[in-house]
Amino acid sequence: MLIGIIGAPNKGKSTLFSALTLNDVAIADYPFTTINPNMGITYATRECVERELGVRCNARNSLCINGIRKIPVNIVDVAGLVEGAHEGKGMGNQFLNDLASADILLLVVDASGRTDPNGNPCSSSDPSMEVSTVENELIEWISSIIKKHMGMLSKRMDGSTALAEVLTGLKISKEQIKAALEKTMLPQVKINWPDKDTNSFSSEILKQSKPFIIVANKIDVKGSAENLRLLQSKFGKTVIGCSAAIELGIKRAERKGIIEFTGLNDFRINEAIATKEQIAGLDYALKFLRNNGSNVQEIINTAVFGVLNNIVVYPVEDENRYKDHFGNVLPDAILIRQGSTALDLAAVIHTDIAKNMLYAIDARTKKRLAKDYVLKDNDVIRIVSAAK
Repeated sequence: MLIGIIGAPNKGKSTLFSALTLNDVAIADYPFTTINPNMGITYATRECVERELGVRCNARNSLCINGIRKIPVNIVDVAGLVEGAHEGKGMGNQFLNDLASADILLLVVDASGRTDPNGNPCSSSDPSMEVSTVENELIEWISSIIKKHMGMLSKRMDGSTALAEVLTGLKISKEQIKAALEKTMLPQVKINWPDKDTNSFSSEILKQSKPFIIVANKIDVKGSAENLRLLQSKFGKTVIGCSAAIELGIKRAERKGIIEFTGLNDFRINEAIATKEQIAGLDYALKFLRNNGSNVQEIINTAVFGVLNNIVVYPVEDENRYKDHFGNVLPDAILIRQGSTALDLAAVIHTDIAKNMLYAIDARTKKRLAKDYVLKDNDVIRIVSAAK
């Protein structure tokens, strides 16, 4: 799974990336701070099943801190996008190609309205225009790829298969293409669409393959509340407000031992090592955190569990003690799409295990499960396979 951070320049994308990963990346208040994409790891969080089962886990592929499972997810922050990027303006096609493998996009906008669509300082700007600009550039990007191959598409009887070949580099599946074709009701045989229809299909396949969450950044800035309300009324539940700068400062302070969390949205400042400036800044950050919560973490959880519909499953080799063959308790927490089967889980573990799978066992009930058993969130599963 790969989450992409996108948006116009100077909206706080790199700050959000750092807040999510604690990687040191270039952060500045001018356009095109990010030239090459920043790659990192962030974490989706869920309550671990160790509490329910009455055991203490030995997390291997993830972290478990105070009963909260932190499951790693890949994330990329790419260069800022300007109008005309699909034609090569700004960072142009480099930006777009860096997004090709993303499963979901975090579209960062400036909720304060203090930067224009190109990232330059201004007194007032409508952040909803940033959403429209970015979305249009992504649609034009996909359309340009399809148009480039229209000659080949016009000779093929099976349009969905031909489109899958053209768009495979964008991590777009044949199933998603079929769904987009059904939704748009466009001709599927010997495709030779006019530009309007190509854009219509590109808009729908974008929704199918690369959904996005709008991240309304800088909500700590005066005047941002009204813009946040306008974004939410226009785009609905896909909008989450945050202050990436404040949350990054909090995380850096925690890492340096300047603060210690005493609750989910509460911390104590170590005044023995904090400077007066840090204390003043952290007092302000604490008030923000108490009033708003950690929206940066909410963004990732919404992306992974809400939009992409993943669940968490725990594979074990000993269903009685919930262990692997090394004796680790609940070693792995696997993110897998809702609707996946026990056989799909086996394939995630190893292709040979899936190929030779016999059945599965529910570690809670000890019942045998068929290969087509549909997994539930927080299932603890043993895969029984003839593979050695």
